[in-house]
Amino acid sequence: MNTIVSFTINHDILEPGLYLSRVDGDVFTYDLRFVRPNTPPFMEQAAMHTLEHLFATIARNGDKSDNVIYFGPMGCRTGFYLLTRGLRHSEVIDLVSTTIAQCAAWSEEIPGAQKIQCGNWLEHDLEGAKALASGYASVIARWTQDMLEYPQ
Repeated sequence: MNTIVSFTINHDILEPGLYLSRVDGDVFTYDLRFVRPNTPPFMEQAAMHTLEHLFATIARNGDKSDNVIYFGPMGCRTGFYLLTRGLRHSEVIDLVSTTIAQCAAWSEEIPGAQKIQCGNWLEHDLEGAKALASGYASVIARWTQDMLEYPQ
């Protein structure tokens, strides 16, 4: 079997940040790395789940909604993947920065967190999600296109 690309990244030197993970035709996958791999503590499941709801909802309701294909968590609980189409890297950085700031400031109910809307509706943590978003906003505050490449 072929090794998938994300398993070829040296996780021992990977720091929190925003990276271009792969390109498949016109679909770009970005790695939003919140936590340094293999270095606990990892993101708590409930906070991560809530942040997924917030980011996905905000991004799919913004002016780039047609360009957002998917936003979801990594199983290792160190980050999220964002798949886009038709955006320049600078637009993705702006989208992530703006959306994360909105997540950090969220003061309404968690979108899609009712029993009929969510498969694990009891496991949410809004304050934890806001803390994750706030911390990540600091990490990518000065992120540029030149920083999207994984470290070697």
